[in-house]
Amino acid sequence: MIRINRETDYGIGILSLLARSPGERFNAAWLAEHGGLPQPMVSKILKQLARAGLLVSYRGAKGGYGLARDAERITVAEIITALEGPISLTECVEDGVDACQYGSHCTVSTNWNRINSVVREALSRITLAEMSEPGGAPGVGVPESTVHPLEFTGVRYVSDH
Repeated sequence: MIRINRETDYGIGILSLLARSPGERFNAAWLAEHGGLPQPMVSKILKQLARAGLLVSYRGAKGGYGLARDAERITVAEIITALEGPISLTECVEDGVDACQYGSHCTVSTNWNRINSVVREALSRITLAEMSEPGGAPGVGVPESTVHPLEFTGVRYVSDH
């Protein structure tokens, strides 16, 4: 099962709250309350997102957090990478590192690289602005091409029909 972790899910929700109020600053307590999330978890996520350059942290009485750039310029891929590390479906293709003990004998690593590239590209096409649309933006991140997603990678798609 391919699944993002809970922190990433919460992080996208927190960033969506911020994206709906461009230029505003919100503290961790407000974001936790309005996001229905535990404040310690929100504080941890905010720090990670600020370290990754997706948020700006403001100190003082009117402090809090705000988006570092427009929501249209922040991608889901960046958010996932900030909270989980490199996007990869297998260890052997994680950020170009050969972590697999069978690396030199593996017959499928090239195809895993292709699949990982497709996933990364798809997540890079979806913006925080699109994710923040109430009810979801129509066709969010869906390429206009009718080509099956794996066709352009050289991986053959086999239909059941």
